[in-house]
Amino acid sequence: MTTTAPVLELRQATKTYGGVPAIDGVDFALQAGEIHALLGENGAGKSTLTKVMAGVVALSSGELHVEGRPVQLRTPLEARQRGIAMVFQETSLVPSMTVAQNLFLGQEAFFNRLRGIYIAAQQFLQSLNFDVDPTATVASLGAAKKQMVEIARAVLHKARIIIFDEPTASLTPEEKKYFFDLVFDLKARGVSIVFISHALEEALLLADRITVLRDGRHVVTDLRQNFDTARIVQAMVGRDLSQTLYGQKKASVRPPGECVLSVRNLRMAAMVKNNSLSVFRGQVTGVFGLVGAGRTETFKVVAGLIKRDFFHGGEVLLHGRPVRYRVGRQAVRDGIAYITEDRKVEGFFETMSIAHNIYMGLLGKLRGIGGLVSGERARQVGEHWTRLLNVRAIGKEVKVIELSGGNQQKVVIAKSLVQEPELIVFDEPTRGVDVGAIAEIHAEINRLADAGKAVVVISSYLPEVMALSDRILVAKQGKVVTEFAGDRVTQEDIMYAAIH
Repeated sequence: MTTTAPVLELRQATKTYGGVPAIDGVDFALQAGEIHALLGENGAGKSTLTKVMAGVVALSSGELHVEGRPVQLRTPLEARQRGIAMVFQETSLVPSMTVAQNLFLGQEAFFNRLRGIYIAAQQFLQSLNFDVDPTATVASLGAAKKQMVEIARAVLHKARIIIFDEPTASLTPEEKKYFFDLVFDLKARGVSIVFISHALEEALLLADRITVLRDGRHVVTDLRQNFDTARIVQAMVGRDLSQTLYGQKKASVRPPGECVLSVRNLRMAAMVKNNSLSVFRGQVTGVFGLVGAGRTETFKVVAGLIKRDFFHGGEVLLHGRPVRYRVGRQAVRDGIAYITEDRKVEGFFETMSIAHNIYMGLLGKLRGIGGLVSGERARQVGEHWTRLLNVRAIGKEVKVIELSGGNQQKVVIAKSLVQEPELIVFDEPTRGVDVGAIAEIHAEINRLADAGKAVVVISSYLPEVMALSDRILVAKQGKVVTEFAGDRVTQEDIMYAAIH
């Protein structure tokens, strides 16, 4: 990392929406060849700040300097022409085009041979260790591979400054390792990187410097070695949450109540193989496993979102009664709520307000004329749950897509809890969520269990599983292989069971 003039600098950067500042007088400097982590709670202004750098958002006041010169970037194309590329959290790819066409979009020769583009794309993707078919349409890809294409496109365009907004949120541990290697390789080539992540351990691993924002203002910038998790959390939220978020395990566990759910010898294609488990009232049941363990698929079968094998598919019993749902609405009416791991695709209606999204969850449980939409009723229900879960928004009519990730997640949770379920399945409840919202979501999960609900938490993050769970089920290759008591287990025990 050099100490020469910054390659990119923001001075007193301010952006307001309807008179409310998203960022307020922020100073930020990026040096040549450095990895600079930008951290803060959802709504702290990280995405707004980086969108200013990428030409997506124009400043209300303040200055942007690139290579020491003041500039006004009006479009992402102007930013790209100056060597600045952004890999967005929500991908900006063209779904109907192939991977190769997206990679070379805007760089096409006058005469194009499709076969030549596919060969070039294949070679380039292989050089990055990205296992993506260049002939596949983007619409057919999962979230992780879409993210890989976004990253590859930024690298291919030879950007001197690359901004990554939550680049690892959808990646597996192995894919994350490839991504980290790629970031270090880019740095070695002299590329400057701005890196937004809610995974604090990633910032402490990758960054040369770390900047923390809070409520749209700059709090601190310092060298990575001068930070630890506790200092970052303190700067982000103004209080110490590290013990509640990163504790090793529960000191005591809740005793099991009535058996609400029993799954026996469940089968679903190649993903779920003779899986059996139980879930009890008044407890948090944590479910951990590596990619391909069949955790999500098992509970999607329970919630009626996918179907088990027709023959020899096993049994799902709710309060001892066998159930087989054709559609998710039937499970909702029986008191089962599944809160998806992919909130942007499956969790909410983008163009609806907070209140109408929550009310749509209630309509999913009502029958007959009770399903008619009432604007006043939607407002009342929405305001109640907005207060209860502390959903923060600039205005009451703001669209959910305009909220920060943590507040979007709270809306998705409210949309299920408004149905008053007795069995609630949280699938990756804090993925892409900041530390402040994590604490609030964890508190709500514990409140539900204390109120006698049967709660399931599927999580790939071991500290979260251990902090929340009264019982921990470890899944491997399509079925639960081990069960632990939440207060008598170590991370090493759980990981060993998941691998061996």
